[in-house]
Amino acid sequence: MKTFATLGAANMALAVTLGAFGAHALKARLTPEMLNVFETGNRYHFYHALGLLVVGVLAHFYPDSNSIKNAGWIMLLGIFLFCGSLYWLAIGAPKWVGPVTPLGGLAFIVAWIMLAVGVFKSSPL
Repeated sequence: MKTFATLGAANMALAVTLGAFGAHALKARLTPEMLNVFETGNRYHFYHALGLLVVGVLAHFYPDSNSIKNAGWIMLLGIFLFCGSLYWLAIGAPKWVGPVTPLGGLAFIVAWIMLAVGVFKSSPL
């Protein structure tokens, strides 16, 4: 499915951009602890942008699998919640944003399980 390949590639570009921003513009402005928070969000952003690319490839091979497609949407939600909340916390978000991060982590876990189930249940290539 082109949608997830496109979203994956766009998220890879965004992760690279944010990583460069963190390394150059934020390094001198954030405490080491908050820079670590930002870098954790960035690392998981990369992992799951690659995951979206994998979803795109698998959705191509298994076009009838709703589990694979749903995994992609949930993974995108996880990027927004997990990575987005960490980016925001690092640059000074209010404390109430902190509890959003585990929801994004849960979305990642659910997405990977759904992807595994979708591939397992699909007919062989």
